[in-house]
Amino acid sequence: MRVLIVTAVPAERDAVVRGIGATAPELAELPVPGGMLHRLSPAPPAGPPLTVDVLAAGVGPAAAAAGTAAALTAAAVARTPYDLAVSAGIGGGFTTARPAVTTPAATTPAAARLGSVVVADAIVAADLGAETPDGFAAVSDLGFGTVEHLPPAPLVAAVAEATDAVRGTVLTVSTVTGSAERAAELLRRHPGAVAEAMEGFGVAEAAAAHSVPALEVRTVSNAVGPRDRAAWRIGEALEALTGAFATIAPLLGTWTFDPEGTRQ
Repeated sequence: MRVLIVTAVPAERDAVVRGIGATAPELAELPVPGGMLHRLSPAPPAGPPLTVDVLAAGVGPAAAAAGTAAALTAAAVARTPYDLAVSAGIGGGFTTARPAVTTPAATTPAAARLGSVVVADAIVAADLGAETPDGFAAVSDLGFGTVEHLPPAPLVAAVAEATDAVRGTVLTVSTVTGSAERAAELLRRHPGAVAEAMEGFGVAEAAAAHSVPALEVRTVSNAVGPRDRAAWRIGEALEALTGAFATIAPLLGTWTFDPEGTRQ
């Protein structure tokens, strides 16, 4: 089992490495175009050997996609392809209650409190599209591409249960939300949203191009809405990220995937 974990900045990468490194020392630093992989090999409780590479690819969906694609391509050329790509880091959480979801068979997700873990059951590009006289139109509504990737549902469920995570849609934005009005608009368009960040969709797009399943795991450092830096809890969120990946790493070692991302 080979897993690529992509963060935006080194602080997030280091938090992930600390968590995984709780059971396995770092093996090596390996250069890839535009970055450096930090390789670990935790011993799984069962299943095949596990290799985890962690990369800080940069901020935003473009940097995330470029870094992920470079690492995935390098691995494929070396005939050591990855089985899973994970977007990881801290992010903003929708921390207040929202109107109930009325779609049949849907449920209203729990609020993502500060310091909590969030696992995406859908990775959505929230601002990829066009403004129209009738409001925002997603690029998929315009007939171009997609704005959503769905991680493997059984893995999402297992990771959420193991980490006591909030499960729901994680939005990828190029501009972080800074007002209550914008937060409300995002929830209106995406009632299942639990968090926003800037890299998940980029990682998932690159992974999809290589037929590799993607997962997104975040810890909440701030509330989505008006920017209040005094209320941010970045240190606590990074500590929670370390704890989450200390739990997740052994779980990943029990999984293998077919090309459709289904557990074998």
